[in-house]
Amino acid sequence: MNNRAKFANSTRIVVKIGSSLLTKGGKGLDKIAIADWVKQIATLRKDGVDVILVSSGSVAEGVWRLGLKARPTALHELQAAAAVGQMGLVRVFDDTFQQHHLHASQVLLTHDDLSNRQRYLNARSTLLTLLKFGVVPVINENDTVATEEIRFGDNDTLAALVANLVEADLLIILTDQQGLFTADPSVDTNATLISQISVDDERLESMAGDSRSGLGRGGMSTKVRAARLAARSGAATVIAAGATPDVIGLVLSGNEIGTYFLPDIEPLLARKRWLAGQLQVKGQLILDSGAVKMLKHNGKSLLAVGVKWATGQFERGELVSCLDQNGMEIARGLVNYGSEEIQKIAGKSSVEFEKLLGYADDLELIHRDNLVLI
Repeated sequence: MNNRAKFANSTRIVVKIGSSLLTKGGKGLDKIAIADWVKQIATLRKDGVDVILVSSGSVAEGVWRLGLKARPTALHELQAAAAVGQMGLVRVFDDTFQQHHLHASQVLLTHDDLSNRQRYLNARSTLLTLLKFGVVPVINENDTVATEEIRFGDNDTLAALVANLVEADLLIILTDQQGLFTADPSVDTNATLISQISVDDERLESMAGDSRSGLGRGGMSTKVRAARLAARSGAATVIAAGATPDVIGLVLSGNEIGTYFLPDIEPLLARKRWLAGQLQVKGQLILDSGAVKMLKHNGKSLLAVGVKWATGQFERGELVSCLDQNGMEIARGLVNYGSEEIQKIAGKSSVEFEKLLGYADDLELIHRDNLVLI
């Protein structure tokens, strides 16, 4: 099903807003525009839709607050501007969401947070818990500490990785353009807006260009790359003009607005491909017959009570193989406890975790969202 009608069934979305929209031409944050987007998000929250907001703008706001004539190029100056600007960015979002009786939270991430499996699980758990509490996470790259070697490069990429992280149904990238055109509309008067295109379409590279605003690091090329990244977990992407009235609601209603990037793979298959094929197995969990049955036929999470023993050395967040007592692999997943901890709690109920470990964290050894059958 490749039409936009399915957007109305989205239960979790990621919305990314770029620097060119958030700031008034180098004169600080556009509070009126921000209030409008927050109002749209608040409406979705009332309808039960989880919304994660990825916001640029900290550096641009910092540049304005510090009275700089242009965006710095030196890394330490960018980090300083981000530190100053993030204060204003968070204050505006917090105050505006409060007007709708919603709590917002600040989450700053670096590339290491999502490439390291333990941090990946920690970030995922935090975001899912915030959503459970009805909070709107406001995510930005931690520009204050990120170096060139560990930065995402742009918040389009960050938004796509967050969509992967929380298994969002849809990524909406709001920009100062109507969407992706066949050519640069400021140069080619014959350029036309592309309503729908596959993330695998070979024409994408030639049609996407870099940023011209000077406020952010992204351009249309980074947005196309983000759409491809989001597709890894089966998420669709729409790039649309953020200034369009009720733009988020229009996208969710299935209106032909912006450019719709079709993912090349269904979400479940994408998740299976990632877990089963792209990570190195660090250990094995041998399961009893009851646990095997629950995994194979009931789609449940793996609990410690169903584990006979563990082999190998592994840490929280690493990939392990789940075997039956005949040594046949039946599943793979990301563990919530390390091998030494599992040796202590194997065969035990979660109510005994605190007594055995000195603390109690996750109830499951492997949550069903992080487990796939082989």
